[in-house]
Amino acid sequence: MIDPADTAILVAIAFAGALIFGITGFGSALITIPLASHIVPLPFALALFAVCDLAAALRVGFENPRNAVRAEWHRLIPMILVGTALGVTLLVNLPKKTAMTALGVFILLFALYSLYPKKSENVVAGGWGWLAGLAGGITSTLFGAGGPPYVIYLSHRGLTKEQFRATLGLTTMTSIGLRVIAFLITGLLLDFQVWFTAVFAIPAILLGIWVAQRIYLKISRDALLRAVAVMLLASGASLIWRSLA
Repeated sequence: MIDPADTAILVAIAFAGALIFGITGFGSALITIPLASHIVPLPFALALFAVCDLAAALRVGFENPRNAVRAEWHRLIPMILVGTALGVTLLVNLPKKTAMTALGVFILLFALYSLYPKKSENVVAGGWGWLAGLAGGITSTLFGAGGPPYVIYLSHRGLTKEQFRATLGLTTMTSIGLRVIAFLITGLLLDFQVWFTAVFAIPAILLGIWVAQRIYLKISRDALLRAVAVMLLASGASLIWRSLA
């Protein structure tokens, strides 16, 4: 049984992740999984926040589905399926320390990418969507964070702000749904404690999204992303240190 104090901390982490997701449309797992991994085993954290992320994605993903560019979604989905299968295979076979080290490195690399100044936003070919889908499927199941590859790709496709957010929301919702199915098949979501904790975490997530929608216009998205990137540097480094200690 998980200690009640640990459950309360996980609920607080879920709320914080929902704030990030509600404002940016992605990135909650980059906060929730590293923090939760200090409290519970990585497979438990991945299973718990797969359920929580699905609740958040369903809440946000259906806000403006008409703005989504279906051609981009159709391009990403086939390789997300392949990546999900590869990622869950790695997850159930990797040693605990190796998985934690890999998560820490992944978090650090994305944090550095987020902080690096982008001089231009050149439009890339649609073929890169296949690679983005594969990478997102793998990182979604292995690290609980499929968003970064999708964000990097879609942000270079010349989409409007509304198209980008809606397409990302639809893609993320599909990716998380596939992750949940994969975790059910492999048994990671057959743990009663995961669902018991999710009962408390999901209301906190819905509250976090509600709060995020009300502060969205009062906070700079770029400033928030920079602050998140700094936190990711710290959390990624701490995971690597913990896995190697």
